[in-house]
Amino acid sequence: MQLDIPYHLENFIDGDFFPPIKNEFLDNVNPATGLMVGKIPNSTAEDVETAVIAAKKAFPDWSGSSSEKRFRILNRIAELIEENMETLTLAETNDNGKPLWLSNQVDIPRASSNFRFFATAAMQFASESHSQQNHSINYTLRQPIGIVGCISPWNLPLYLFTWKIAPALAAGNCVIAKPSEVTPVTAYLLAKICKEAGLPNGVLNILHGDGPSCGEAIVKHPLIKAISFTGSTKAGEKIASIAAPMFKKLSLELGGKNPNIIFADCDWKKMLFNTIRSSFGNQGQICLCGSRILIEASIYEKFKTDFIPWVEKLNNGDPLLESSKQGALVSKVHFEKVLQCIELAKQEGGKILCGGHAVKVEGRCENGYFIAPTVIENLGPNCRTNQEEIFGPVVTLQPFNTIEEALELANATDYGLAATIWTQDISKANLVASKIESGIVWINCWLERDLRTPFGGIKNSGVGREGGWEAMKFFTEAKNVCMGV
Repeated sequence: MQLDIPYHLENFIDGDFFPPIKNEFLDNVNPATGLMVGKIPNSTAEDVETAVIAAKKAFPDWSGSSSEKRFRILNRIAELIEENMETLTLAETNDNGKPLWLSNQVDIPRASSNFRFFATAAMQFASESHSQQNHSINYTLRQPIGIVGCISPWNLPLYLFTWKIAPALAAGNCVIAKPSEVTPVTAYLLAKICKEAGLPNGVLNILHGDGPSCGEAIVKHPLIKAISFTGSTKAGEKIASIAAPMFKKLSLELGGKNPNIIFADCDWKKMLFNTIRSSFGNQGQICLCGSRILIEASIYEKFKTDFIPWVEKLNNGDPLLESSKQGALVSKVHFEKVLQCIELAKQEGGKILCGGHAVKVEGRCENGYFIAPTVIENLGPNCRTNQEEIFGPVVTLQPFNTIEEALELANATDYGLAATIWTQDISKANLVASKIESGIVWINCWLERDLRTPFGGIKNSGVGREGGWEAMKFFTEAKNVCMGV
């Protein structure tokens, strides 16, 4: 199939492509060059209403379809993503600014895996039954909710877009989906793939636009019964304030300020390699990045001696070049926000060990949004730099002396998404993992993901869980039936 990208993107509603009803568009900018490359719809409540009408019409047939039919269609979507890997990879890099090799190794393969995983889940999802002493039998029906809203972020555009859409479709729902307005292109291309795969009209509707105009209209619509959202804690608060009084189901995967705890008895080489990844992967624009590096005091100076030279080798460059280790930040607004955070760290008394500045890349990317990987020390746990999510290539270093102090530092934020622990002492690792306030803990690894496991955070990092049966359960309603004798 041919995946062309028009200058003006369009919404995907009821199996076809349409401009926004009010004919309002937003600029789409390549962050590596700073140049506008197209226009995207800024959809409104009128577009949402049109999509909901289409989804309502499609729901009876889709929800009543066999699990095998859903499997075949979702699995075909996975195959078409793989067949169009080159086009999708380039589109993702041009939209997001991340290196092309990263889009090729991680983002687009994971999007395919998401559809394949939940295609098989559609075939295997089952419910429970319970017999009582009087021989009555209770059985549970897991039925699709109806029309659901899926709103995804810009850092892993197609990766996280499909992470929501695939289980919603597998469970038999119809979906109104909104990608980030900053990174819209792969979502547009996904619509073409879904049409080619034979997904019935109206089952998936993709609307483009910003949060206030489009996202809020999705959350407010009374026929959209559940919202799955990944993004900032501030945006999550707004969504919850609208959806909670309407008694909608909510899954909110929000921000993180994740600790990376390094004990003296760790596997040094493995730790260093993965700490580079967890600090600066995707330019630090992953909610799971370890932005607070906590290091046992006895190895603090050794860590700096080994870590800083490695960080300095992470060159910023044209994302299309294989040699570029760091790409551009996703937008000018975010670029300026991260630079402001670095200046705040300096004002708070932080010492910049490396980076801390914008980078001018020669050639076509001379006007791109690049920031050198930045390492900061001399800041305590309560300063804004160690409390607020920066979401960029910036990490802080803090020493600790005891397990208790490590846990105190690790838990000293309002976030609780992920944590990483480096130690060869399994008893110590299990102790710290049990006491750390986090929804996800990695021991001697980072970003190892089994799609069957629950994913999500505690405290200000969100509510609910995604992944595996957790996702399938979220996108269904449980109904208990008791059959007497």
